Amino acid sequence: MIQESIIQTEHLRKTYVLGTEKVHALRDVSLTIFKNDFVSLMGPSGSGKSTFMNLIGCLDTPTSGKYFLNGQDVSNMNDDEMAVVRNREIGFVFQTFNLLPRLTSLENVALPLIYAGYSKSERLKIAKEKLESVGLGDRVMHKPNELSGGQRQRVAIARALVNNPAIILADEPTGNLDTKTSVEIMGILEKLHEEGNTIILVTHEPDIAEHTHRIVRLRDGLVELDEVNPNPIRVASRI
Repeated sequence: MIQESIIQTEHLRKTYVLGTEKVHALRDVSLTIFKNDFVSLMGPSGSGKSTFMNLIGCLDTPTSGKYFLNGQDVSNMNDDEMAVVRNREIGFVFQTFNLLPRLTSLENVALPLIYAGYSKSERLKIAKEKLESVGLGDRVMHKPNELSGGQRQRVAIARALVNNPAIILADEPTGNLDTKTSVEIMGILEKLHEEGNTIILVTHEPDIAEHTHRIVRLRDGLVELDEVNPNPIRVASRI
């Protein structure tokens, strides 16, 4: 069976100029991620993993090299073009949840659909379905300060799913959570992977990376390791 690529980078480089100093955040990264991959991206501070995440998330453009997302070259797009691709193709999950405090769970999840042109009734219907899919059907009217950390991250995951994106980019999604809640969140991500989603997870925690099916480690702006995880951890309790 031929695997179909969803992300392909070719000799990706990113250099930042800070005064008179040049910082080579990414030196030469060629990597292919396939549809329905479950990949963890690891590396020490300064390894380039955040820069790489920003590039594949269409939040920044490379200094040189090519980046193809779903067969489309996004390397040289302008900000407006990248914003369209971001909203259509990518769902983001952040360590700090990034929820708006004055909005309910339902309103937070529905927010990306405004930019996609859905009517209000459609937005709320889809948002409710996504919240139910992460086990929060009974928390739709709660605001972030009325939820636990784990529940807030579930809201953030539901928001990432609301546009049915091609890939989910999760940046340290368990970084602010205790061990038990982290395992629950990984269970949700496992379930989403089983349903066909492509997931890229940035983490510095080896035990979290062990849940994924492939581990990529960056160091000094280069790929140091890219290996299949033969025995990924599976969470016994499902949502």
